[in-house]
Amino acid sequence: MLPSKMKVVIPVAGAGTRLRPHTFTQPKPLMPVAGKPIIAFIIDTLAETGLTNFVFVIGYLGEKVRTFIEQQYPHLQTEFVYQEHREGSGHAVWMAKDAIQNEDQVFIAFGDTIFDADLKQMLDCPHSCVGVKKVVDPREFGVADMDENNMITRMIEKPRIPKSNMAMVGLYKVNEVQALLGSIEQLIKTEQRTVGEYQLTDALQGMLEQGIPFQAITVNNWFDCGRKDVLLETNAMLLSQRGYATDVFKLPEFENTIVIHPIAVGENCTISNSIVGPHVTIGNNVTINSSIIKDSIIGNFASLDDVVLQRSVVGSDATIKGTNLSLNIGDNTEIDL
Repeated sequence: MLPSKMKVVIPVAGAGTRLRPHTFTQPKPLMPVAGKPIIAFIIDTLAETGLTNFVFVIGYLGEKVRTFIEQQYPHLQTEFVYQEHREGSGHAVWMAKDAIQNEDQVFIAFGDTIFDADLKQMLDCPHSCVGVKKVVDPREFGVADMDENNMITRMIEKPRIPKSNMAMVGLYKVNEVQALLGSIEQLIKTEQRTVGEYQLTDALQGMLEQGIPFQAITVNNWFDCGRKDVLLETNAMLLSQRGYATDVFKLPEFENTIVIHPIAVGENCTISNSIVGPHVTIGNNVTINSSIIKDSIIGNFASLDDVVLQRSVVGSDATIKGTNLSLNIGDNTEIDL
């Protein structure tokens, strides 16, 4: 099957509780990293392989996600389905059943995970396949047990005693769509929940038990951007790679300001009497004065005056005046220290 004919399902309905207070007003997929939202990295990477038909499962603050996608990606075929009650990754895919039930294959990518993977290898794989990556502590992830040929023998969600350290990274190509939907339906009918939710991992394990083969494909890198520390780590890593930071020769002249690259600066920013960088992402229409900022993410329309920030995430429309701290400031916040 040509990639352009394969539908991609991207669940983006989560509330992003681990990134609060930002996600009270900003959906997690729209959080900026290295100059653009998380969801843009995912869509761009998938579209580069020829995938053009997308189904987004939206929920919490979903209209903001939909507006962004429709404005930024008018050339893609997009459908939006609403997950009113967030009951897990398996349930999210189930919400897309009407959009995918007649498809031969689907590609599933979680909407809060930035990845570096050989997607062509996954698309060309003769079997259904799952992206995996070795992690230090697999107990917080879906985990895949594999044989010597990288064929998966078991998939389990958040195991208390893992037998494998290969985490499932939120990338799946499924050849047997009807079997997938049937397996999810069985979970729902029998109220089979893990950690209180219907998990995609459990549905895939059900397919495995039916004799459907799954191959593990190791990804090069993977970042679950659901926590502040990982968000900042991902921001720094991407800015250090070619093509993500603002070109040093395209930066405007900022008054009495030292810029330490790499950084990403949005449009219409005013920066004066400051030191900015390295590893700083600055949104659009930001004002920074008499400040020192490094290893941080600053949202759109934020205003910073006389502050020293490091390893901080500052939301859109936030105003900070005065001191030296590490902050995690949500949207529409004003702090005068």
